[in-house]
Parts: sequence; structure tokens; C-alpha cells
Amino acid sequence: MRSINRIAWMWDEALSALEQAERRHRQFCGLSGARSAQPLWEPPADVFESEAEIVVSVALPGVRPESVTVHIAANGLVISAERSLPAELATLRVRRLEIPYGRFERQLELAGGRYVVVERRMAEGCLMLRLSKE
Repeated sequence: MRSINRIAWMWDEALSALEQAERRHRQFCGLSGARSAQPLWEPPADVFESEAEIVVSVALPGVRPESVTVHIAANGLVISAERSLPAELATLRVRRLEIPYGRFERQLELAGGRYVVVERRMAEGCLMLRLSKE
């Protein structure tokens, strides 16, 4: 039984690493200087679940809370907005650019069911969402 748990753990770790690599590839390889209607990057997100609710935390430093759109779709949760380069930085020469800017969209798959956003707030640069299960 112990070796089965180890195999399951290794499989979970491998899948998690592949998902993270794919997300980072989309996040950084999709960047462009041109304005686009298509999302250019994806912010990292954490999802926690209990019997009654789902709690989502999305890292959005520098994003105005009122610009964020949250939508519950048939297949999950969609969070989108735009992270703009501050005007005072636009005329400076870039030496290093690690924080992505531009339009973003993050889609998070939810288990089948009906959900309602019961709390939405920004805390320490993260969008915090509480979804109740109905």
C-alpha cells in the first residue's frame, strides 16, 4: 500500500510540474508589445475547497481591483483584466522585465455544480474569492 501512495504522489507531482511549465510557457512566451484583444499572460492562482465553498486566491499585484472581471462559466471560473505599465515607467529604458503587463485572463476549472461568488476582495496584492456551493 505504501508504494501505491508513493506512485500516486509522484504522478501528482509530475502532472503539477507539467501544468506549471505549460502555464509559464503561455505566460512568458505570449508576451508582445502590440495591443491585443487576446490575453497575454496568466496570473498564478491557488484554489482551496471545503464541503460548503471554494476559496480562490489569484496573485494580481499592481492591478486595480475595479478593473478585474470575474465570471462563472459553464466549465469554471474566468478572471480577467489588464495590468498596465505605470506612466512614469513608460519612458524609461527596460533593463529587466519579469513582471508581465498587458491583458490577462485566468480560467480555473471547477468541479460540476452551481457556484455563487459570496465574497470578493483584494488582500496584499491578491484577489480573494469565496464561492459557495449550491
